[in-house]
Amino acid sequence: MTDYSGVTIVGCAEVPYQRRRQGGSTLALLADAFQRAIAHAGIDASEVDGLAVASFTLPPDHAIDVAWQLGLTLRWCMDDALGGASGVDMLQHAARAIQAGDAHTVVILAADHFEADDFKHLVDNYNRTARDRLAPLGFGGPNALFAMVTQRYAAEYGLTRTDFAAVALAQRGWAMRNPTAVYRSELTLAAYLAAPFVADPLCRYDCVPVVSGADAVVLRAGETGIKIVALGARYNGDHQQGTGWPTGLKAIAPALWHEASAGPEAMDIISVYDDYPVMVLAQLDDLGFTGGEIARFTAEGLGRLAVNTSGGQLSAGQAGAAGGLHGLVEAVIQLRHEAGDRQVPLASRAVVAGYGMVQYRYGMCANAVVLQA
Repeated sequence: MTDYSGVTIVGCAEVPYQRRRQGGSTLALLADAFQRAIAHAGIDASEVDGLAVASFTLPPDHAIDVAWQLGLTLRWCMDDALGGASGVDMLQHAARAIQAGDAHTVVILAADHFEADDFKHLVDNYNRTARDRLAPLGFGGPNALFAMVTQRYAAEYGLTRTDFAAVALAQRGWAMRNPTAVYRSELTLAAYLAAPFVADPLCRYDCVPVVSGADAVVLRAGETGIKIVALGARYNGDHQQGTGWPTGLKAIAPALWHEASAGPEAMDIISVYDDYPVMVLAQLDDLGFTGGEIARFTAEGLGRLAVNTSGGQLSAGQAGAAGGLHGLVEAVIQLRHEAGDRQVPLASRAVVAGYGMVQYRYGMCANAVVLQA
């Protein structure tokens, strides 16, 4: 059994996402998130001796450069590049570093600042596969790729656009109670179905708005805080021989729930990486929330669960690598009962799942963590 005792999450922060942030830089966003997070944790920067950073737009700088800019002297330092899986990945490594005595207080940071064609350059040059095989086709980045994933998933499970709409509508309902969400206006099924297609069957509301922003989490040894009770990860689980939408979570779910001594039904808060509705449903199914009846779940069960209570990236925005921390930060806020109008009453347990780099383009990353107040 995995044991993360002696390590707790003692603070977190999010720099509000903005669609067209004027000026600034990724480094400035990281610094802002750092200061907010240590203030939330009630500690001084001099107490931080570990730092983990995830960012697509920070290069040519790295985590060590961020540490220097922040005036930190560290005993442990990490760069991460796992996209939507980066938040839980950094959490896992940071917790182990603290347990090993390599650090006492670790701040996990993620941020991206996009200007002009930054995002297009990112998706066209994400790795050699994207640069050499997809970008020359003018394939349009992840939207077209996830359109194919959505088509295949719908055919496999007998889903319609209404089923995918259920995800966008449910999360928009949460976003309307989140003052920092980019999209807070009401979204109806009629408006969803009438929205223009981006890549059939994906419409405007199936695609995350690209934003600039940052997130941070603070871990510490021997403190009262949010506990890590189970954590699992799987990378390149099927080596691109699977269905096309593997989240990797199905393989780790049994051990995750066993280690947590609790099942899906015991989770008060559920945060799954939501770059597209299809991946929300795939992760919820792999984790055991749908009972294998996905269409019935979208019609009857989704609205009863507290899934992506910030509004998720579909409504709050996707700030590049910060999206990998977004759900984790929201879960911590909920477990600390600091979520304001969207607070889930008596929330004490949460599961946070991440995945990255869908297999049509990249290696596959998936992980999940169960937290307890």
